Amino acid sequence: MGKTLNRKERTADVQLDFDRDAAIDLVLQLMSIPGKSGNEEDVAEFIQRRLRLAGVRGSSIDSDSAHRRTLLRGQRGNLFLRLRGSVRGPRRLLLAHMDTVPICVGSRPVQRNGMVVSGDPTTGLGADDRAGVAVVLHAALEILRRKLPHPPLTFCWTVQEEVGLQGAKMMGKSRLGGPRMAFNWDGGAPEKLTVGATSGYRMKIDIHGVASHAGGSPELGVSAIAIAALAIADLQRNGWHGDIRQGKRRGTSNIGYIHGGEATNVVTDHVEIRAEARSHDSRFRQRIQREIEQAFRRAARQITNAAGKTGSVTVNGRLDYDAFRLAANEPCVRVAESAVRRIGRDPHRAISNGGVDANWLVRHGIPTVTLGCGQLNAHMTSEALVVEAYLDACRVAMVLATATEG
Repeated sequence: MGKTLNRKERTADVQLDFDRDAAIDLVLQLMSIPGKSGNEEDVAEFIQRRLRLAGVRGSSIDSDSAHRRTLLRGQRGNLFLRLRGSVRGPRRLLLAHMDTVPICVGSRPVQRNGMVVSGDPTTGLGADDRAGVAVVLHAALEILRRKLPHPPLTFCWTVQEEVGLQGAKMMGKSRLGGPRMAFNWDGGAPEKLTVGATSGYRMKIDIHGVASHAGGSPELGVSAIAIAALAIADLQRNGWHGDIRQGKRRGTSNIGYIHGGEATNVVTDHVEIRAEARSHDSRFRQRIQREIEQAFRRAARQITNAAGKTGSVTVNGRLDYDAFRLAANEPCVRVAESAVRRIGRDPHRAISNGGVDANWLVRHGIPTVTLGCGQLNAHMTSEALVVEAYLDACRVAMVLATATEG
């Protein structure tokens, strides 16, 4: 990490002498609001209320109908705030996602020794990604209250990121106002710039067997559970499950859900499996998908009953997000690096093995860098937020929103 600028230096540079207690209070309030994927209404209402108190009126605040097109029918769509620029320049987009994973419902954030943790040890904190929501909202509020000069800006708070980037995927792009670059706040340190991410494909595999009495006539049954076991063993044995390394190609896969059977005295005739495949190489991800599907189809052919009947397999899949990687000379990368240096940290680029909203923003034609807010141990009961890192993320956002990265 580079030297941290003192308050006088920050003020002289970019007017970043904001009220740190108010910024901390903002994130504490946001983390205490329940809002798992699909249930973001209360979070959006909080954001809108704070924006209106800061003077926003009329059609500057808007929502889309993404939640009517997502796989999970939610309470509301993505939330947008558009501001006309007071200085000339291309429009910039700042965004973060409103939803948390279910383990964070019931969070009671408390400060301890420079960290924020959940006061309820059975819940996660929700810093992923309420800290990002707070960073973006704080930048908007400071610009509005202090009438800071800024280029044209769009602020966006997305829904359903945690269930496959659904809000960003189904976003009403016309509401963005045509930004030339975007900055997304999610997990990690404020100096971490995620400039690329993997692709993700999800599969639902239905295995159909033949039911029979497990004691009286097991030879007449075709066990869907046995088919599933053979297929999974095949994938594991041949290196297509877990950490996948085939020559120079890399990827991952996981069988994450299995459900089937109701009684031990019945040969199970149906099993549902949910799996995923990921890779930074989209073609290799497609190869992983094929290997998974072929393993289950082979297994179905291997098990027959006394009458010669076999089981069958139906596979349905969907692309959650495709891979991307921004070039080092991409303007949004250079701008983000300059902003991080401006607040006294040394930026470093990273490639994510998970999806972020930037996957879809890039697919929508908007180059997007993802920055961190100081979150640790996301999706765990030990989740925490490093306060100083969060405050530095707020400073980075202020630099980017005011286009004063230098």
